Amino acid sequence: MISVAIDGPAGAGKSTLSRKTAENLGFIYVDTGALYRTVGLKFSRMGADTELKCDIEGILADTTVDIRFVDCEQRVFLDGEDVSEAIRTPSASMMASAVSAKPPVRAFLLEMQRKLARENNVVMDGRDIGTVVLPNATVKIYLTASAEDRAKRRYDELVQKGTDVTFKEVYDDMVQRDYNDMHREIAPLKQADDAILADTSGYEFEDSLALLLKIIKENTNI
Repeated sequence: MISVAIDGPAGAGKSTLSRKTAENLGFIYVDTGALYRTVGLKFSRMGADTELKCDIEGILADTTVDIRFVDCEQRVFLDGEDVSEAIRTPSASMMASAVSAKPPVRAFLLEMQRKLARENNVVMDGRDIGTVVLPNATVKIYLTASAEDRAKRRYDELVQKGTDVTFKEVYDDMVQRDYNDMHREIAPLKQADDAILADTSGYEFEDSLALLLKIIKENTNI
């Protein structure tokens, strides 16, 4: 099986680009960030804030997260409910960052991710795919862009969906998310030693996609 690990900061376009890359290659796309957002949503619904001063193990014991592929698109279910849209908000992003720093949450989702890679050709994106989840991935890519570029992309996406948000709110959340992800004690965001850097600052979507496909094809027998 071929596994492509794509790591990088929030708003780098990992989800959209990884999904399209997988589609071009005929691989399964696994959005690991959606899994953490889903767990974060559960904690939010239980009344927790980003401090997570609650019974983490107890809540997880009563939580079911499922991935289902519909027409090659990943849909995420929380306790039987499709929450694929509900998890795409700035508050969900911040809660995802909070829960992903907790070892019980990471252990809860780790085997699910590895099993998908063992059984399928995958493009998997997240924060620590190449460093922790799939350390032996066939190809590792660190996808990034400037904070301004990333905030603008996320802002446009949210506005298009009708979310009431300002660019400053999105930018400030982005900077804080970067800091949290890079400084957390467990599996901090960083470029794996053997990962290839893909900086898409100033790139249009098609240029970014072409860059990822070029990197993958040059490092596999595809």
